Amino acid sequence: MTDATPSFFKRIPIAFGAFFSTLSDPGYAARVLGLRHAPAPAPTPAAVAPAPLKQATPDAALQLLALLQRDARLIDFTQEDLSGYSDADIGGAARVVHEGCAKVLREHFTLAPVRPEAEGSRITLNEGFDARAIRLTGNVVGQAPFQGALSHRGWRATEVKLPKLADGHDATVLAQAEVEL
Repeated sequence: MTDATPSFFKRIPIAFGAFFSTLSDPGYAARVLGLRHAPAPAPTPAAVAPAPLKQATPDAALQLLALLQRDARLIDFTQEDLSGYSDADIGGAARVVHEGCAKVLREHFTLAPVRPEAEGSRITLNEGFDARAIRLTGNVVGQAPFQGALSHRGWRATEVKLPKLADGHDATVLAQAEVEL
């Protein structure tokens, strides 16, 4: 049996997705808060062996993290102890991080909603809907068709334009240390 705990590098895109979903979707933020206070579920034996996972190289995730650091100072922001700052100070810093993150996304990704309907719209999901692109939440029982309210449109990357890396580039250096002379 393989370990279901994702590695550090696999957790990076999960963390970014959760971070932005938490900021933009109050319902999602409430679910995250509930997870933080819920006891850990007991492990259950798998009835069917999961499909083998393909190994992803961390270079693209590290490159994205470096871009977010360069343009948004995201690592600096998340590594800072904010307990001594006022909400107004944190809000000002968050605005800079937000603008920089938005710039990186605009420059390096073409994004489109998974669902075209407005959030809050009532929709029907027929049998065969793409469960990789749509997550059912709430009281999920029975078989499709499902009817519900669209709480988040979702996002899909339709194009990725990351810069090419030179041979010998150390992708683990996300931001060089700076020494002023």
